[in-house]
Amino acid sequence: MEDRLVTLAIYTFEKAQILKTILENEGIKVYIHNVNLIQPVISSGVRVRIKESDLPKALRIIESSHWLKEDMESEKELPKEKFILVPVDFSDYSKKACYFAFNYAEFLKAKVVLLHTFFTPLSAAAIPFGDSITPYQVEDENLFVHINEKAKKEMQDLVKHLKEKIASQELPDVSFSTFIEEGVPEEEIIRYTKMENPELIIMGTRGKDQKDVDLIGSVTAEVIEMSRVPVFAIPENTPFSSIKDVKKIAFATNFDQKDLMMFDTLIKVIHNFDYEILFVHVSPKEDAWNEIRLAGIKEYFKKQYPALNASYHVIDSADTLIALDNFIKKEHVEILALSNHKRNIFARLFNPSIARRMLFHSDTPLLVLKG
Repeated sequence: MEDRLVTLAIYTFEKAQILKTILENEGIKVYIHNVNLIQPVISSGVRVRIKESDLPKALRIIESSHWLKEDMESEKELPKEKFILVPVDFSDYSKKACYFAFNYAEFLKAKVVLLHTFFTPLSAAAIPFGDSITPYQVEDENLFVHINEKAKKEMQDLVKHLKEKIASQELPDVSFSTFIEEGVPEEEIIRYTKMENPELIIMGTRGKDQKDVDLIGSVTAEVIEMSRVPVFAIPENTPFSSIKDVKKIAFATNFDQKDLMMFDTLIKVIHNFDYEILFVHVSPKEDAWNEIRLAGIKEYFKKQYPALNASYHVIDSADTLIALDNFIKKEHVEILALSNHKRNIFARLFNPSIARRMLFHSDTPLLVLKG
């Protein structure tokens, strides 16, 4: 079984070196990541990474060390702000996601975190190497510096652009911060999500004209598959930039208990707006059980959400994608919400989820809820 690396702590360079020394004196191999190669002494946000199998021993060492325990507990005591995570690649469609996120954050009374992830040969430092193997050469270090500096410049330009939008009152004045990380984009987005627990992830996408090999599209698709947090995928040609302007939301359902639970999550994400929910079920053939389950769902929502403005639709079709697309156009649906249940890697490779297929098939914003 692969003994993957996990991040034990994120410190300044000085503290990371102290922790590295303590752990390696106890026989635990430590990998330092995200060091400023030009001026390592002033690095901040340095990751201390160890093998997952060494984690219990490392935690016991930290528990027995007064300095380490006190330092890590002080970090844990910092209050967590409610925030929306927006992965960006500085494209026009990720800017569109930023606009949507800022308007949504105003409603949530939350802040926005803009996350940019870049991949370089130094990302191979995340893989354990033997002492006799050098994972990267000097030219790779120069490449890292170049890409890192380019990412910082582009993030500064994006921040300037957003502040101009705020100053002109095109965007609400919500608090926001930026974070730049090296690594595989979808993995770093999911790792950040697990560590910081955002309310929502909002990602830009090109819409139905994109190909699955497009970087931002493929990253969004992978995040949709792996995230335990709701994901909003916003195509670049979405006509609105605020959820307050939405009037119709379709919720694709299989009439099962998991979907009922997911609808509760949906209500938490989009509540307090004047919208109509259109429940839609696509089935390849007429099924008497559909009508029975539909009657049960109607009764359930009538009791649970008496003020809900809802309609119910059953579509007989063997092609779910085309049926949903036609339904969206016919009913002028502005957002399609659907659940995406956890599946193993083989299922994801050989039988892509409806959420993933709709991402590359439709120009309608998707709100994906993980069951």
